[in-house]
Amino acid sequence: MAHHNPWPDEGNTGHIWDEDIRELDNPPPLWWMLSFYAGFIMIVFYALYYPTIPLTNGTGQFTKGLADWTQINEYNDDYKVLKDWRVAKFADKEEKLASMSVSDILKDEELKSYAVATSKMLFGDYCAACHAVGGAGNPGFPVLADDDWLWGGNINQIDASITNGRIGNMPAKGMMGNLTDEDIDHVTDYVIALSEGKGSDPSVAAGKAVYAKGMCLACHGPAGKPLAPAGAANLTDQVWRFSSDRDAIKRVITYGVNVKKNGEYIPNTHRAVMPAFKDRLPNADVNIKRLAVYVYSLGGGQ
Repeated sequence: MAHHNPWPDEGNTGHIWDEDIRELDNPPPLWWMLSFYAGFIMIVFYALYYPTIPLTNGTGQFTKGLADWTQINEYNDDYKVLKDWRVAKFADKEEKLASMSVSDILKDEELKSYAVATSKMLFGDYCAACHAVGGAGNPGFPVLADDDWLWGGNINQIDASITNGRIGNMPAKGMMGNLTDEDIDHVTDYVIALSEGKGSDPSVAAGKAVYAKGMCLACHGPAGKPLAPAGAANLTDQVWRFSSDRDAIKRVITYGVNVKKNGEYIPNTHRAVMPAFKDRLPNADVNIKRLAVYVYSLGGGQ
């Protein structure tokens, strides 16, 4: 930067580079100055019109503004516009969902696709906490994406499960039943053998006898497979309601599922309750059908 100013009357600041590059001191254009001052006016207008200025009374409140505007009100107004648009656009499909049975909805590919697409958020809000995203099943809760069903996997059975809920029931063979500790050990080994296709192995013959003695076959079937879907697990596959660990299986046999004594759950019994959604879901008649079709489409519907 030069130390002398060859252009003293030019109106520059005296800052000169490379002999002739200098910084001028001209006033800004009128339009720029007007915009600058208008900005200050807009600050005052904004502070008066919108909620802006925090109060000093320690309440965390602020001036409400002349417009009485809030983000929540704007959100609600915009949401209403969106909701009204959706109602108008999809009114015909919603009317079909309300009037048709779940079986008929499955036969209509366009309506089925619509039900699935509009169920994902509903499933996330009401079902995913237990059954996980996509029906993968959180630990201790049923998987909905396989073809193993305790209460039946056809569309009407799924609809009934969502509507009325389900309450698991298995007696405690150890605490309140007719099996000794040795019997429970034997039948635990037999149940594990059934899941591995080794139910006829001589090494688990004692457990097979206990299986009949303890009347396990009344629910789980003579060969470990229930004759009808009524809440009892299929013991011949490798799908476990709670865990495949031997101690976990023994716990279920010993303490049962949802076993109560004097109105209270006994210690170590599993609590397996699915609530009824007929009184929980908004617009339940339609949304239960929607969810039933979605669950059915996850891959395990029968």
